[in-house]
Amino acid sequence: MCVTCGCGEGEVNIEGAAATHAHEHVHADGTRHSHEHPHAHEHQHDQAHDHGHAHEHTHDATPAHSHAAGLPPTRMVQIEQDILAKNNAYAARNRQQLCERGIFALNLVSSPGSGKTTLLCKTIELLGSFPVAVIEGDQQTSQDADRIRASGAQAIQINTGKGCHLDAHMVGHAMAQLQLADDALLLIENVGNLVCPAAFDLGEAHKVVILSVTEGEDKPIKYPDMFRAAGLMLLNKIDLLPHLTYDVDAAIAYARRVNPQIKVIQLSATSGEGMGEWLAYLRDGIAQAHAVKSQTMASLQAQVAHLKAQLEAQEQARSNAPA
Repeated sequence: MCVTCGCGEGEVNIEGAAATHAHEHVHADGTRHSHEHPHAHEHQHDQAHDHGHAHEHTHDATPAHSHAAGLPPTRMVQIEQDILAKNNAYAARNRQQLCERGIFALNLVSSPGSGKTTLLCKTIELLGSFPVAVIEGDQQTSQDADRIRASGAQAIQINTGKGCHLDAHMVGHAMAQLQLADDALLLIENVGNLVCPAAFDLGEAHKVVILSVTEGEDKPIKYPDMFRAAGLMLLNKIDLLPHLTYDVDAAIAYARRVNPQIKVIQLSATSGEGMGEWLAYLRDGIAQAHAVKSQTMASLQAQVAHLKAQLEAQEQARSNAPA
């Protein structure tokens, strides 16, 4: 059970199978292989489990108001810090793998019903033959992953059971099972929830929060952690505006109240309005990921050349030394 939000852990399944640890090894000749073994969560039985969420709010110290009855606040904070530290280590590993391969990854977050999956299907259609892979997060079913596959992209489904968010460990397992092409686009559709996913880095380049015009304009100030963590807000379903009394300017102002730097794109996955700006954002991110990969490769090649020159100089010095 999560220490802070109280959700149950459930059984995490990827494509219907229990998640396994995948430890990859790289040999001197560049070949890779991995060993897998079943994944089991670690528990601490102080009336709370050691895989909870960390949120930026405090709880009353009395057991009646605590999500983990009997745990002192300092112990709860320590557990949450440990959990996030472990998650961040997995996220750093994911990010390194993505950067080395020039893959641009986004973490899409929203409330249920914002239109994430419809947006993804439309995006895949408009990108044509460009390599796209999707990691789908839902508590149950594979319906969204099936929709993505029908759009022509590969997808893998993570079912979190009673869990309310994806974490970096789950995403790392999914990445290992996907046939990710170098220089591709990876879109991670998180579980529909504007609270817990804000705290969990998955190794993505950016979080993208999707707010539809069928929701309240004040969502950004009701759930500030998510909008503060996101680099981009997509205001979706704008084709419905003529039928609603939605204040677009207020929604954007609320988002920028909690995150002055957040970029906003207004679009409709149904009508196609604004999709060009969204695709331009994706292409710019993909180009940046390619540039980082090229810089990394150039740096490694320079290091190898420098070491080779040092070895050659040492060998020359030995050969010129008097007997």
